Amino acid sequence: MRYIDPHIHMISRTTDDYARMANAGCVAITEPAFWAGFDRSSPRGFYDYFRHLTEQEPARAAAYGIKHYAWLCINPKEAEDVGFAREVIALIPEFLDRPNVVGIGEIGLNKNSRNELQILEEQIALAAEYDQLILVHTPHLEDKLKGTKLIMQAIKANGRIDPGRVLIDHVEEHTVGIVLDEGFWAGMTLYPETKCTPQRAADIIEMYGTERIWINSAGDWGPSDPLAVPKAQREMARRGHSPQTISRISFDNPRAFLSACSKFDCSDGAADA
Repeated sequence: MRYIDPHIHMISRTTDDYARMANAGCVAITEPAFWAGFDRSSPRGFYDYFRHLTEQEPARAAAYGIKHYAWLCINPKEAEDVGFAREVIALIPEFLDRPNVVGIGEIGLNKNSRNELQILEEQIALAAEYDQLILVHTPHLEDKLKGTKLIMQAIKANGRIDPGRVLIDHVEEHTVGIVLDEGFWAGMTLYPETKCTPQRAADIIEMYGTERIWINSAGDWGPSDPLAVPKAQREMARRGHSPQTISRISFDNPRAFLSACSKFDCSDGAADA
């Protein structure tokens, strides 16, 4: 069955993963800018990273028939140094016209600090100024509920952002309801050990329905699975969900959200793989 993985960090994955994903039905991915596992020593490191996301990675994906799109930002883990973060933010507008850039992300909070919140607000303002979609990272479990509330408040306070153009990712059982109630889209990250397993994601869909929800692998260099989305598809099929329901959360919903950016096109994936 075809699918879109709307949050995966292919810079940290091997080319073999592209082949496996294509064989499993992946037709498109979006790759948010994220922490490299270490703090970069210079804003120019981000410039080269943005070039990789907009030049090298789309070519790697295309070799396997997968369309690659990117989000740009400075991630919250490197936002504590406000001066450094502002230098990175100043680089982003140069890349927003690149053909595979769909928005600003993954912005958000890590430790819910004052400096992180300041840079979050400035990147929300950047998205508003350039009319960009937003992809949000929410903190890990111990700070997730508080951080999710702070993020939604910051987006609302800007006054120029339609919640329907914001995907709040890494939702779990205790945050998905408030995200949907406020009109945002909700993303469930399927990790083997943390965030949501395919089984927990299926539980959440059975509790909250399929409106404005998608699933993603967020595959990176840590314990993660680039085939998490098709595994969740199989879990839902095992539980008796219809092909239409499975397609909605793994293909139709991400396509609907991402198509708010005119650059996003999944027309070549019209038939099931």
